[in-house]
Amino acid sequence: MDALERRSVLALALVYLFRMLGLFLIMPVISVAADGLKGADAALIGAAIGIYGFTQAILQIPMGMWSDRIGRKRVIVIGLLLFALGSLICANATSIHVLIVGRALQGAGAIASTLMALLSDVTREKNRTKSMAMVGVSIGASFMISLVLGPWVFDLVGLSGLFYLSFGFSFLGIALILFVVPNVVQHTFKRDTTPSLVALGRVIKDGKLRFLNISVLLLHASLTALFITVPHLLIQRFGLPLADHSWLYLGVMGFAFVGMVPLVIIAEAKGKMKAVVFSVVLMLGLSAILLQWAPYLWVFGLLLWCYFVGFNTLEATLPSLISKQAPVGYRGTAMGVFSTHQFLGSFLGGIGGGWILQHYSNSTLFDVVGIVLMLWTVVCFMQPAPRQLSSIAFSLPEGEDDTLDALADQLAKVKGVEDMQIFKDELTAYLKVDKKILDKETLKRLAPQANI
Repeated sequence: MDALERRSVLALALVYLFRMLGLFLIMPVISVAADGLKGADAALIGAAIGIYGFTQAILQIPMGMWSDRIGRKRVIVIGLLLFALGSLICANATSIHVLIVGRALQGAGAIASTLMALLSDVTREKNRTKSMAMVGVSIGASFMISLVLGPWVFDLVGLSGLFYLSFGFSFLGIALILFVVPNVVQHTFKRDTTPSLVALGRVIKDGKLRFLNISVLLLHASLTALFITVPHLLIQRFGLPLADHSWLYLGVMGFAFVGMVPLVIIAEAKGKMKAVVFSVVLMLGLSAILLQWAPYLWVFGLLLWCYFVGFNTLEATLPSLISKQAPVGYRGTAMGVFSTHQFLGSFLGGIGGGWILQHYSNSTLFDVVGIVLMLWTVVCFMQPAPRQLSSIAFSLPEGEDDTLDALADQLAKVKGVEDMQIFKDELTAYLKVDKKILDKETLKRLAPQANI
């Protein structure tokens, strides 16, 4: 990357980080902190936790497409202002219903797909995958930081203070977008990062992608549902003050990262993706059920560690699988649908978990989450092992249609090229390749600009 690209990618990664910090900082504390609000009960607290996922899910792809018409930066700034307004409402909420409205407005600032589109505008083709990986790391880091810092910051500034902090993060993000990320005169539509309405139907109907989408939905539904009750359980059963939850989460998340790394290596480098996904989903289900019976805090922490080893492993591997399984040239749409399911899972976990806790018990909530995940392991077992394919995209020079058609025919015949498309409207070629057998010399001769 050149200096301008590095600056732009770092700024966009920080925007992601601040945006997700604003959403996630309240997760480990809100189920306890919202108890004092007027009209609060378990079901409504669950709604307050999960409602942001609903507005994120329904608006993310439309806002990405809207940015093609009015500009990326404008949509991102609008989204961050909506998030700031939602944070301000939440900070001053005295009833649970006002908190729900504020959280829904926070989610309405759905800028994820627009940020990815802007990322494609400010980076060259050969650096795009690396740039997307850097942004992905910032998203994962935001959740880990939020879980550890949330209880500690809440102890210092209270629930209102957390939302005012989110308000401030919004304007930090706006400053980065306006003053650090360069202005792009012409926005380019890149199917690799931008959702396409034309491709939406094909992506939704794809069975392999549907399995991955439902997997991430269940993963985030389980996380949101469990955190409606976990903070209460730590206080009531083990007498652990809310401010001290940070120390437990720090140890759990730190060791969970260590436990995740070998599993990701086995899945990606050793080609054992199916076995790893099956194993960690089973681990998630068993740990969710067993959490309710933990007699000691160290046992509870160990089971929570097992859950987050599985959670972090899937968070790292599922996007990689989506990228590999997406129809050639439609990765942007596939990732958009995947993210929509992720946010929808948070919504269903909050609404469903709160309802179960309101009408039944902690034990029922743990049982339902665990049993659903364990049933999903059966579906995981029945899935075919995914092929280890890679995506390659590169820009094409201006040329006659006949020249591009001839290049398409030649590329399709290269050994190791499993599928390919050339889109003349954006002068870009998209290839799905098996790098183990790919004839790199021939491909490099036909497309010297390809980053193989």
